[in-house]
Amino acid sequence: MNEVRRSSERGYADHGWLKSFHSFSFADYFDPRHVEFGALRVINEDRVEPGKGFGTHGHRDMEIISYVLSGALAHQDSIGNGSTIRPGDVQRMSAGTGIRHSEFNPSTTEPVHFLQIWIQPNALGIAPSYEEKRFDAAAKRGQLRLIASSDRSEGSVLIHQDARVYAGLLNGAESAALKAGTGRRLYVHVARGAVAANGIALDAGDALKLTDEPALTLTDGRDAEVIVFDLPG
Repeated sequence: MNEVRRSSERGYADHGWLKSFHSFSFADYFDPRHVEFGALRVINEDRVEPGKGFGTHGHRDMEIISYVLSGALAHQDSIGNGSTIRPGDVQRMSAGTGIRHSEFNPSTTEPVHFLQIWIQPNALGIAPSYEEKRFDAAAKRGQLRLIASSDRSEGSVLIHQDARVYAGLLNGAESAALKAGTGRRLYVHVARGAVAANGIALDAGDALKLTDEPALTLTDGRDAEVIVFDLPG
């Protein structure tokens, strides 16, 4: 079964310094048809103005991935980590028993555009932890590069869930494919550009949910950056 969710159907919040699209119910946006997709709970597409950001706040029992599309995002947390991530970097924070952190745009001139992704863990009450790795454009060009998994396969960051997260860059004649295991579900999010997923045309912000489908094929990319989630059924 295929289900398309168009960008214009997402929730939206404009706080002045922050403009955010919500693929799933979040904060003041609630849609009972779009609360989660399996273990995938949040995809927020955020744009933060220069010199602004999220003050220190807490999380528990959630796997949180930040994926920067442009600009830079500075991070500080209560377990001693501090860094600035840029396009190509993948940041993973396992909130576990509790973690406090802040996210800030350190630039005085350039907005930061990023995705914040929440995946529900398969174990509660674990020790909080942090990780980041770089996956440059060459590693994602014309393919789906594994960036997060439950076993650190292929150098991916660790998440505490039976899920695999891929990122790909596709343009022109480039294509990529992914098989779905029995009882699995796939979720395709187009971060920017345009692409065809199993022949369905998708633009930036669009998503495709695949349930009981044997495989995903991505073709006809136009400067596309795509995030794909392989999730338990």
